Amino acid sequence: MDMGLEGKVAIITGGSDGIGKAAALSMAKEGANVVIVARRQEVLDQAVQEIKTATEGSVIPLALDITTDGASQKMIKTAVDSFGRVDIIVNNAGSSMAKPFESVSHEDWQSDFELKVWAAVRLMQDSIGEMRKVGGGRIINVTNLGGRTPGPASMPTSISRAAGIAITKGLSKDLAKENILVTTVCIGLVKSGQHQRRYDARLEKEPNLSLDTFYDELAQGRNVPIGRVAEPEEAGDVIAFLASERASYLTGIAVNLDGGASAVL
Repeated sequence: MDMGLEGKVAIITGGSDGIGKAAALSMAKEGANVVIVARRQEVLDQAVQEIKTATEGSVIPLALDITTDGASQKMIKTAVDSFGRVDIIVNNAGSSMAKPFESVSHEDWQSDFELKVWAAVRLMQDSIGEMRKVGGGRIINVTNLGGRTPGPASMPTSISRAAGIAITKGLSKDLAKENILVTTVCIGLVKSGQHQRRYDARLEKEPNLSLDTFYDELAQGRNVPIGRVAEPEEAGDVIAFLASERASYLTGIAVNLDGGASAVL
């Protein structure tokens, strides 16, 4: 099936690892040109090499802290200078900070919202003009299940992700008439660098623990009906679909990528 991504240009934040890298790979396979953004140059360079080896696609790295002044303009300028346009934004940068409410400092609230909400808002605002020039576009916000059903000791992440979901719905109403479609993917358990780091920490006390066993325990602990943790590529393919012409009647929706774990649709 032709996804209609040939020649389209995507900017993906948090694009050097995990879901972001998988989304870049999926889009590059379909002929899209991709700018992947993250803070560490060496990790970006490795991701670019992996994607080019697998797809022969056009992908370039941009080492940047997206919370800094002017970051959104730098991302857009890089895409336009390199490929001439901007069609797709994937707001994927983020980390998981989850604590009981009274343990969340003012600095925690500020840093979490700056990364997951305000940086994404600035990139969306600054990209809309470029999308209008080419007759439309796609914005995909990567959020998580906690943004829909916050649990105990889930802040500030559950609240910043709830903001991302609300922004998705509101912005979809504003931009639909211009063929700029806005969606969100609510992530459950997906294999990632942060899970790898938790596994590495456990290895110090449990040297015989296998990575497969670690992920099996995670899936069981979170009561995932499918019974396993998702591969990054499964998330990447969903994001690529939402960015594609095949998703031309989808906007203002939240897709749960959770193996059936969520209590809500």
